[in-house]
Amino acid sequence: MSDLFDDPQPGQNAPEFTVSEISGEVKRTLEGSFGRIRVRGEVGRVFKARSGHLYYDIKDDRSVLACTTWKGQISGLSVVPEEGLEVVVTGRLTAFGAQSKYNMNVDEVAVAGQGALMALLEKRKKQLEAEGLFAPERKKPLPYLPQIIGVVTSPSGAVIRDILHRLRDRFPRKVLVWPVAVQGQNCAPEVARAIEGFNRLTPGGALPRPDLIIVARGGGSIEDLWGFNEEIVARAAAASQIPLISAVGHETDTTLIDFVSDRRAPTPTAAAELAVPVRLELMAWSENQGARLTRAAGQAVQLRRQRLNDLARALPKPDTLLETPRQRLDRISDRLPGALISGVQRRRVHLSETAASLRPATLRQLVEGRRNRLQNLSSRLSLRPIQREVAAQKDALARLAQRLGAAQAARIDRQRQALTAAGRQLEILSYKATLERGYAVVRSGEEILTTRAAAAKAGALQIEFADGTLDLEGGAAQAPQKAAPNPPAEGGGGQGSLF
Repeated sequence: MSDLFDDPQPGQNAPEFTVSEISGEVKRTLEGSFGRIRVRGEVGRVFKARSGHLYYDIKDDRSVLACTTWKGQISGLSVVPEEGLEVVVTGRLTAFGAQSKYNMNVDEVAVAGQGALMALLEKRKKQLEAEGLFAPERKKPLPYLPQIIGVVTSPSGAVIRDILHRLRDRFPRKVLVWPVAVQGQNCAPEVARAIEGFNRLTPGGALPRPDLIIVARGGGSIEDLWGFNEEIVARAAAASQIPLISAVGHETDTTLIDFVSDRRAPTPTAAAELAVPVRLELMAWSENQGARLTRAAGQAVQLRRQRLNDLARALPKPDTLLETPRQRLDRISDRLPGALISGVQRRRVHLSETAASLRPATLRQLVEGRRNRLQNLSSRLSLRPIQREVAAQKDALARLAQRLGAAQAARIDRQRQALTAAGRQLEILSYKATLERGYAVVRSGEEILTTRAAAAKAGALQIEFADGTLDLEGGAAQAPQKAAPNPPAEGGGGQGSLF
């Protein structure tokens, strides 16, 4: 620093600084003089840059202090600054020499007093209510008997023990616990992630999705319960597809999650009571209903039996019902023979009268009239269209017969040619053609002999040539002799012995 205060040049009273030197000196002076400080004021303009850094102002009635919270520091804030909120910020003063400005790098924000917290809570409540998150029609009914219950709370507190104990007393159920921080700066994001995590589970999977969620915490001050007043927690609870019970604090404590949840319980123990019915009471009610059903069924059967007996007594006897029809049948049976006789007589008289009226002249006139009518109808009926149609049918039939004959002749010719070709092929393949070339077939009965040894053993041989067969009796075949150098003297033109 000594070089900044070197002796001035002749004729001057003050040393010279470069812009960077004076900016650096101011920055070091600010950071060295103030160090880590706490400032109280009202939050003014709030701006979040694309980079994720947060820029805002802290002001009072006379001055404004620019503040900055870097992207990596935002997650550590217990309260995110909102315009109009009175807060106490903690950080370090620094200078930005490029613009000759100073600001405060804030890494901790706290609400200044309970009154400010309540004002912030009321502001958030009005905002969420305006969006319809508190509407009764959004509330989902709780399942009567959930199979799996998810609990979002601290695993080390007395709350989870109270819930498990109460569930075990009323109706034991499977419980999944998602451990979270229930106060401090990590409370809100962990509770929101727990609610979203339960909703992402697959129903019936290795880790099954719960049928009901309980968000629970014991009592405390408004600062201790502030994590459940954060907007991310309220929106996560409102977006939950699983019915949710909020049980945060005591009966007099109210948080934002109570308004958006499907059901609010005054205490964690009361949440367990809302979640499941009492098993013994349910069994007693079921037995009572069964007994009532049995009594009602017995009484209904008894009443119907009594009604049936009363109706049976009011009905007349079967013999009484049949007396009048039986008498009517007897009277009709007595009158039937006379009625049949009189009916036949009336029809005989009518037939006689009709036959007398039918004279030959009348019949002849009737036949003549019918004949004239038939002639008139015959004259009106023309046969020419029928004859033309018959002639056309005959011509078509003649053409069809001609085509059928031609097709039949062509088919017979094709079959004849195929038969001739098959015959020629059979002749070519037959052994007869081989016999014409000088070969012979030697048989012994039905057996064909192909070796000399077989022929020597045979008693009688039959030799087939192209022009006929030759039979040789036993003894005619002799053992072969050595061939003579000259042909035999007798019968120079004969075939000689085969052997």
